[in-house]
Amino acid sequence: MAEWLVEEGIGEDRAIQLDHGIITHAILDWHDDLRSGQVEEAKLLQRTAGSSRGFARFANMQHALVDRLPADASEGAAIRLEVTRAAINEERRSKPAQARPTDKPLNAGQTLADTLNNAGKSVRIVRKFPDCDWDELLSDAIDRRVSYEGGELHFSLTPAMTLIDVDTNLDPANGALTAVPAIATSLKRFCLGGSIGIDFPTVQTKGQRRAVDDALSASLADWPHERTAMNGFGFVQIVARLERQSLLHMVNFRQSRSQIYQLFRQAEHLEGSGAIELRGDSALFEVWLEPEERLLQELRRRTGKDIRIVYDDNLASRGPHAQLVSR
Repeated sequence: MAEWLVEEGIGEDRAIQLDHGIITHAILDWHDDLRSGQVEEAKLLQRTAGSSRGFARFANMQHALVDRLPADASEGAAIRLEVTRAAINEERRSKPAQARPTDKPLNAGQTLADTLNNAGKSVRIVRKFPDCDWDELLSDAIDRRVSYEGGELHFSLTPAMTLIDVDTNLDPANGALTAVPAIATSLKRFCLGGSIGIDFPTVQTKGQRRAVDDALSASLADWPHERTAMNGFGFVQIVARLERQSLLHMVNFRQSRSQIYQLFRQAEHLEGSGAIELRGDSALFEVWLEPEERLLQELRRRTGKDIRIVYDDNLASRGPHAQLVSR
């Protein structure tokens, strides 16, 4: 069983599986978000008349759509719910989390490591990941683009599905086959789920299309999903269980939050003497650092260093960074 390495950071946890220093699977988990499998008491705010569906609010003030409500569940009452899917952010809206009533024990305080352990995974908590391509993975997610030998994959995040466009200068049959390993790897590295459409080059013959289907079957054999065969236009649709946001959605549609948590990860792992200087765009810092004093307190506790904040609006387009400076 492949081992999951977990970093328990400030504001977020990260989990990866490695193969010779290359990330094969990755999960990004933000502490304040509702997560799949979480069981907590919530307040039923609204119930649709004549239906088993409703709307509830959890203690962290996040909301969830509720299904399978019992007949005696009334508005305003407390109800124990299990989150079945985290909230999903999109470009202009956010789909709320989904939940259903349960009798399972409460577990609101469980961590990402707990979730993986409970799912029977092998987990090891580390202070810092070993040398690997985490930064490259985040860069690919921000760019929504993955390069491979023979072409590039371009990811579009639509409300209906995640679309993957295969851009290659090879002939259509070879271009489609060459893209398959990169597609399979990206689905796992980005923690993608839900409905996924892949636009391959148009492959002419049934035999060539079958070869691509067979290659996908082999590359995704260990990844639970359902999939259509490639049609005559080179399109394949995949449906996988959707429990959490992908890295693509988190770093693109919640960019400022992602930047702040990456800043604290960078700051926590600085080595040497001196104070930690956090330098970044004033608008970003005013939104996150001033109301989130607990993040700064946790950074001081973990590092034992003084923290200095420097507003620098020239960094707005490049993001914040941390460095050690003399006291």
